[in-house]
Amino acid sequence: MTLRHPIRVRYAESDQMGVVHHSAYVVWLEEARTVLLEALGLPYHELEAMGLFFPVVRLELRYRRPMRYGEVAEVEVALVSVNRRKVSFAYRVFRDGEVAAVGETVHVAQGPTGKAMRMPDAVFETLQRALAS
Repeated sequence: MTLRHPIRVRYAESDQMGVVHHSAYVVWLEEARTVLLEALGLPYHELEAMGLFFPVVRLELRYRRPMRYGEVAEVEVALVSVNRRKVSFAYRVFRDGEVAAVGETVHVAQGPTGKAMRMPDAVFETLQRALAS
């Protein structure tokens, strides 16, 4: 499953020249990812209430062109792989239809103590169905 999520670049995300700081992209990826999970019926706050967390264990970002204050970033997020303990997402950030950045995150299922765990069947099956669609 793939989803596109628009985000207007906020002043606080840019430097004095109006160019977005590299760290803002990480926040945008997280926002798009949680919107995708919610669209799948897996709101992140409900996963946490179940005692399931998906911390980022790997993040890769490649910047292609700068974003600036006031522009709209369209963050495309796609679920790319899932197994019982891990899930991966791919991202493309667009500015006016052109790719501004590409990235990937990998997440490990963890319980509230921080120990890796197997995803509950319902969560795993939902992610598998989304991957197949």
